[in-house]
Amino acid sequence: MARSGTSPAVRAEQFIWLTARVLEQRRFAFHFLDGGPDAVEAALAAYLGEDGGYGFALEPDLRGPVSQPLHTAHALRVLDEIGRCGDRRMERVCRYLTAVSTPDGALPALHPSLRGYPAAPWTPVVDDPPSDLLATGPVVGLLHRNEVWHAWLFRATDFCWAAVEALGSGARTHPYEVSAAIAFLDGAPDRRRAQAAAERLGRVVREQRLAVLDPARVADYPVSEGYAPGEHHYPHDYAPTPDSPARSWFTDAEMERSLDFLAASQQEDGGWPVRWREWAPGTRLECRPMVTLTALLTLRAYDRAV
Repeated sequence: MARSGTSPAVRAEQFIWLTARVLEQRRFAFHFLDGGPDAVEAALAAYLGEDGGYGFALEPDLRGPVSQPLHTAHALRVLDEIGRCGDRRMERVCRYLTAVSTPDGALPALHPSLRGYPAAPWTPVVDDPPSDLLATGPVVGLLHRNEVWHAWLFRATDFCWAAVEALGSGARTHPYEVSAAIAFLDGAPDRRRAQAAAERLGRVVREQRLAVLDPARVADYPVSEGYAPGEHHYPHDYAPTPDSPARSWFTDAEMERSLDFLAASQQEDGGWPVRWREWAPGTRLECRPMVTLTALLTLRAYDRAV
């Protein structure tokens, strides 16, 4: 990636160097500047807890030092993108997942250990948290995709199948839940069942108008309950790569409009905006480089020059 001039790519790079945490800087260097995976993993290790999980606000909306399932899911995504989802790392992570699981073997969105630390107001801490697809689906899908086998996966996988199939039964859902389901289906080992479930879920997304298919008419699409004003999801959010199970939900024209909108959303300072609800100034500062890196990777996956 060039380092001089005022092109969108240069502005994005300068935004990363100016605002990002070390982890996002190392990830950016890995993806775009021939950086090595060791540097990314070293930066990620700063968030690792003694219990094998990850904490320290790795996921910016959850503060404090304690390990949490959502932090650990974030760490696994980083390890996956640098090809480090193997060896003793996964054994250690799976021991943590086992320790914090609910009685039915899945993950809660928030473990009660977060009590007393700052967290987004829409994520209340309760003593007996239920199993949650948002936390469990991405973890299970990623571990399966990397051919990780551990006893924890058996019941967690059963939970994900039941939760995903319930989404296709006419019940209301919302974009983040759909994204978690797709993350599970992307790695689920039963590919025929996963494909059928993805097709059903795609119909739900279109029936419930959970994706903005024409950004020029965004006001025609509802915002899900509890979301921030303007917190819409677009085809590229569900299918960030062409090989995503969600790509078939959208026509080529719909995906092109979505990618045009994504490219045009870059702001003057080079970064992309955070569209979810803001509750503390520091979280926005930490999230924007993450969102920017995601936008760059999505555009590159579709062969779009920034």
